[in-house]
Amino acid sequence: MPEQQEPEPSTPDTSSPEIPGLGQAAGPTQDTSMQPTPTIPTTEPPPLPPTQPSPLPGHSQRIPNWLHQAERFIRVIVRMYLGLLVCLAPWFPAAWDANPLFASSPTLLAFVSQGWVRGVVSGLGLLNLYIALRDAIRDPAERR
Repeated sequence: MPEQQEPEPSTPDTSSPEIPGLGQAAGPTQDTSMQPTPTIPTTEPPPLPPTQPSPLPGHSQRIPNWLHQAERFIRVIVRMYLGLLVCLAPWFPAAWDANPLFASSPTLLAFVSQGWVRGVVSGLGLLNLYIALRDAIRDPAERR
């Protein structure tokens, strides 16, 4: 019968001495898997994949030109409508003096009934009309 060999007890690694008071081995064999790794935030955005073109400021390749023109047309029409409304409303008594918002407070009604207040409101309407006409006439290629 062959002789059975007992496994030898494993001996601790004595290549790195234990530091007293810390309870763990020092040196390159130290286990750091449980310690958080510091991350350094980067200020650069991640690079785009090579299949996508880099976006240029003020230039969009995905929106067709007709959609830009339609949006411009609607913006001009809305600004002209609001400009006319704000410009002319102070001079119609049914829209200005009999307004329930103004009629609820006698002090506010006295303030908005003054000529210079009506003039300032009409001036804002004229400014809105100017912006609408400038948008309508301006070349769409020249962007700010």
